[in-house]
Amino acid sequence: MTSATDDAQTETPEAEKPRELNLGVKVTDSGPCRKHIAITVPRADIDWFYEQELDGLIDSAVVPGFRAGHVPQKLVERRFKKELGDQVRQKILVQSLDQVARDQKIDPINEPEIDVENLVIPEEGDFEYEFSVEVRPQFDLPNYKGLSIKRPVRDISDADVARAQDRFLLQYGTLTEREGAAQAGDWIQISGEFKREGRPIGSFPRTGVRILPKLRFQDAELDGFDKLMVGVTKGETRETQVVVSSEATNLELRGEKVDVTFHVHDVMVRKVPELDTRFLTRLGFESEEELKDAVKSALERQLKHEQRQSARRQVVEQITESATWELPEGAVRRQVENAMRRDILEMQQAGYTMQEIRSRENALRQQAISSTRQALKEHFVLDKIATAEEIQVTDSDLEHEIRVMAEQMGENPRRVRARMRRSGMIENLEAEVRERKAIDLIFDAATYTDVPTPAKHDDDTEAVSVSVCGDTAAPVAAESTEEGDEE
Repeated sequence: MTSATDDAQTETPEAEKPRELNLGVKVTDSGPCRKHIAITVPRADIDWFYEQELDGLIDSAVVPGFRAGHVPQKLVERRFKKELGDQVRQKILVQSLDQVARDQKIDPINEPEIDVENLVIPEEGDFEYEFSVEVRPQFDLPNYKGLSIKRPVRDISDADVARAQDRFLLQYGTLTEREGAAQAGDWIQISGEFKREGRPIGSFPRTGVRILPKLRFQDAELDGFDKLMVGVTKGETRETQVVVSSEATNLELRGEKVDVTFHVHDVMVRKVPELDTRFLTRLGFESEEELKDAVKSALERQLKHEQRQSARRQVVEQITESATWELPEGAVRRQVENAMRRDILEMQQAGYTMQEIRSRENALRQQAISSTRQALKEHFVLDKIATAEEIQVTDSDLEHEIRVMAEQMGENPRRVRARMRRSGMIENLEAEVRERKAIDLIFDAATYTDVPTPAKHDDDTEAVSVSVCGDTAAPVAAESTEEGDEE
């Protein structure tokens, strides 16, 4: 019988593949889309890795009094014991994990939960370690060709264009202090505190909001905000209650009533600039008619976005109808931000204003868990369809998307690209494009029925990046206005 070392010495160069380990592997289900894996690495394999690392270290070790390559083996083993142990452990972990993933057909969602620093290779006997990992669900592809879809349609009227133009121009207005009490549509500077049964649970610093019928927090909504604030003057206080979203991150406060105290610091009126030649030139238009055409074009893009979202919802409902498998809660929570980034990317591409996007973001946060659970199932199904159809995302695909977003935001594409890379949104963009290609493939094979649908207006809602529960999340929408250096 030959030793592991002897075998290694007789291997031919053409067979320089990773060593096939004689692993003992036990895989058990430990929850939804979650596996617990116990691995045993036999002593013979450990000794082979040890000899490989030791031979390499003997050739390169630098020890005073000895020439390189002539240091006694025992001295190298004693002097570099920790380094040898770390290297052997690293090689064994990498190779055994790769082999288990291949042999057991494990398709992980993320990195396995292994406390590497506390793993020790024993000096005698086998090496055993275990871990848990979240894996992709196993399911059969649903029928995704020839689906029936209802498509919302409507004409864009002059009134729609005028309303959208007013909303667009508000972004460029200037604020001046109002003399007297606040009126509906005014802007106020407020700060506030949140309490539950007299116990403080959060607060927010001074921030500007518009007096509209609804104020949307990240985890609650206040209806009648305009009735509460109309008539208020600088220095006054207003009190009310809100109900925390049933999907807030704070489990204890879900569905609970919370007392809110608003402190009013300023009352202001926003004056929209006159549409003179100077202002139009600043916006990049030669005439008011050209501005109206651009606004109408944006409304048409938004209608297409609405049609696409409606069709997507219908497609997702049909292709995930049989997706009854459960998902790990950890994966759902991690995906909340990714799902939100995807939606915000699509809204940016459709030309929505930042206030509209922020309002949508807060609405998403209030339904984050259930909507994300559905979004994850959608992702897995679309990913499997994309794999089956061999759908790829090219660099030119990503560059096109970045150019479109840059044009709509009036920014340099290089700056948009750099910001997206820093924030990690470039990976979201790639995933969004791949899923969109899969959806497009489904759309191309679908049959459509047009359904007249009135326009949806979100002019009655003001959104703030504030959490009632005191655990405010950094707004994803804000990333698109963050200044960044060009590459």
